[in-house]
Amino acid sequence: MPFLTIHLEAEVEVVVLELRELEVTEPRADFTPEVDAALAQARAGRVPDSARARALYRSFGIDPTKTRPSNEALLRRALRGQPFPRINSLVDVANVMSLLVQAPVGLYDLERVEGPLTIRIGTEGEGYEGIGKDHVSVAGRLVVADASGACGNPTSDSARTMITTETEHAAWIWFLPVGGATIARTAELVAQYGRGLTSIAHP
Repeated sequence: MPFLTIHLEAEVEVVVLELRELEVTEPRADFTPEVDAALAQARAGRVPDSARARALYRSFGIDPTKTRPSNEALLRRALRGQPFPRINSLVDVANVMSLLVQAPVGLYDLERVEGPLTIRIGTEGEGYEGIGKDHVSVAGRLVVADASGACGNPTSDSARTMITTETEHAAWIWFLPVGGATIARTAELVAQYGRGLTSIAHP
């Protein structure tokens, strides 16, 4: 099993969790109440706004109204009454937590990652095949990369390192600072619905 190593080469505060011994399944019916409760909170205005994520994007020269953080995209879906994406048991947990905290989350299958993960700024012409997208350009944007190149950013992750039902070892990256209660709740949901163990890898 590869070790999770994180290098920070961009001025950004992140929280990185290492998830081990996962049992990722297709979307679970018993998680639906958690989704419904999160949507109800969002629609009642009981989640933070997207200001922190928007400020993160602006700090790197990105217009968040044109390239939206993933958390804000989820919030907009919730407020419009659109169906909440159900992907698999772990990604569903990440989407619910991202919606509730209003901070973008990246998930990476560590068996598909080559070497350490680095958080840096994308180079000219850099990009990757996105999840459900032909190409994601990350030039000048905050990215997560490994030895093979960029594999994620706070808007969308790559197909190469995405979470599947075969994932057993993963990195969970909060792209903004989060508190102990959020980390504890993340670990609780991962254990309950992903049957995984969570530890803090950074900071």
